[in-house]
Amino acid sequence: MSATNERLLDAAENGIRLSGYHAVSFRDLADELGIKSSSVHYYYRQKEDLGVALVDRYSKRFFADVEKRAETAGTDEERLRAFCQTYRNALTGSDRICLCGMLGAETCGLPKALADRVEAFFNANIAWISDALNADMPADKRAARAAQILATLQGAMMVATSLKKHRLFDDIVGALFEKPKS
Repeated sequence: MSATNERLLDAAENGIRLSGYHAVSFRDLADELGIKSSSVHYYYRQKEDLGVALVDRYSKRFFADVEKRAETAGTDEERLRAFCQTYRNALTGSDRICLCGMLGAETCGLPKALADRVEAFFNANIAWISDALNADMPADKRAARAAQILATLQGAMMVATSLKKHRLFDDIVGALFEKPKS
């Protein structure tokens, strides 16, 4: 991948995570990078193509980070904590919500190919979390719990970003691991 393309994807990700898909234009990206708008079109014919490439890159990086963190996890809980840490790092590294979280909020207005990629990202999250949950739990209950955990992480990112309190993310996620009181 060329340095210009990498910078373009970085700028697009930053813009979308800050303002949403529809607020980012090829002209704005070109101006930010100091290149011609036609140069953006050289890499991505349409904005949808840019969005798909962006989600693919984000997803690949996200799951590589999850797997790296989970390598040393000895228990299901440690695997889940590693997963949550990837979300926390995405939040604290950018002060913004997850790229796919932002795009997910806009799903109804996204091009189909992009909406499909966002859906695939969330399904992959649910599958990963389900695999990390107690195998004695029935599959449908694991999937429901996984979706609940994913929704909690996404919501915690949104609230922590809105209130500018990363600690709030930690408190919300910490509650996922509290043992029920008898």
